[in-house]
Amino acid sequence: MNVEYTGRHYEVTSAIRKDIESGLVKIRKILGDKFPTKVVLAVEKHRHKAEITISPRNGPLVGLAQAGDMSSAVSEALEHLEKQAVKYKTRWRTKKRHNHKSPNPKNQTSRTSAAGKWNGEGSQEAVGVAVGLSEQTSIDVVVHKFPAVARTTEVHLVRSEEAVALRPMTLEEAIKEAHFRDRDVFVFRDPKGKVMVLHRTRDGKMELIEAP
Repeated sequence: MNVEYTGRHYEVTSAIRKDIESGLVKIRKILGDKFPTKVVLAVEKHRHKAEITISPRNGPLVGLAQAGDMSSAVSEALEHLEKQAVKYKTRWRTKKRHNHKSPNPKNQTSRTSAAGKWNGEGSQEAVGVAVGLSEQTSIDVVVHKFPAVARTTEVHLVRSEEAVALRPMTLEEAIKEAHFRDRDVFVFRDPKGKVMVLHRTRDGKMELIEAP
């Protein structure tokens, strides 16, 4: 198993290694893939911290935890990582299923020209469009006209403090915090006070948005 261990003010014991690698075996069964792993175990002010980072094909997953002893911290970090792995696997399956059901681009023209198959709310009309060097050659293209005012639905808003950092942090800290809180959107300020937004896309990758 490809695991890189780092101890900060802490000596990584064989028992802790065994606990971590047993937990990683379960996560590998969920993801169905092998991946490199980095483990950082640290003791700061009598608090034991565990940071476990795995790197499957579509982006890293991070499990963070702290507790009164290292065994508990490792257990919590693995538990959090396992939950992320399940979400990661679900996103991957959803994307794969969506791509499988996507229409064939070669059939787009025939589907668009079939005016009788449009199920939208707007009106439609067939327009002859010239193709080639002569206007004598034309095909029917359906033009869909939508209402000037779109329908709106009632939006249920819920305030979330978990998605906003209370203190300035670096990009690396923000990524770890977003993973730790299991948030798809995370807002924070960098050390210079600039507002940044982290967004986890459907394929599991993190994108950074800089507010103007």
